[in-house]
Amino acid sequence: MAGRNDAGAGAVPPRHIAIIMDGNGRWATKRNLPRTAGHKVGAETFRKIAYYCKDIGIRYLTVYAFSTENWKRSVEEVNVIMRLLERYLYELMELMARDHFRIRFFGDLTGLPPSLEKLARRTYEVSGALPQDYCLVNLCINYGGRDEILRAARRYAADCAKGTQTPENLDDALFSSYLDSAGIPDPELIIRPSGELRLSNFLLWQCAYSEFYFTDTLWPDFTTDEIDRAIAAYAQRNRRFGGVKESK
Repeated sequence: MAGRNDAGAGAVPPRHIAIIMDGNGRWATKRNLPRTAGHKVGAETFRKIAYYCKDIGIRYLTVYAFSTENWKRSVEEVNVIMRLLERYLYELMELMARDHFRIRFFGDLTGLPPSLEKLARRTYEVSGALPQDYCLVNLCINYGGRDEILRAARRYAADCAKGTQTPENLDDALFSSYLDSAGIPDPELIIRPSGELRLSNFLLWQCAYSEFYFTDTLWPDFTTDEIDRAIAAYAQRNRRFGGVKESK
């Protein structure tokens, strides 16, 4: 496919890739720029990578845009991130149908500024009318893996209290239907740039059998070549899901 390098050529991409978009602040600091400058460049990187993933056949792309812990950052930095998210959602409203994207949100939208929450819900409504075979981009905003599990547990407990569910019926599949990712296959590949070797509270339920790819590249410097290398590495993995590979 046009634009792919030798590292990714011939490798079958997974259906679902998830990315922890990390390193914006460090990228800016290394250049003696304010951290907010890194987020602006990182937003452009996200746009480029999202289009590339769609073009190579990725059906689902999930990105960690703003965590439940990111509220601890400075007011200036948080405000810049919120404005970038708002600008991107306005663009999506205009481009989703033309460019064959759909959008979904993971996280507690009620914790966002009211204008951004309203825009996110409107974007999701518009997306719902688009064909289901369009690439689905899941934006994790005000998201944390533990928070997602707790919210799902509360919803299930509430249904038990109403009598529409019983504790005895609970299994993996049923609990998954209460998560933000309900109806979406778990990511086969999770990518983390920036050199950090941890999940940082990302997709804790869904990552049970995901493959991981770590790179020292900071997110603003992340390129389509990095996606190709990640997919090539993924293609070499032996995914046994707890079993044993059969000898030929």
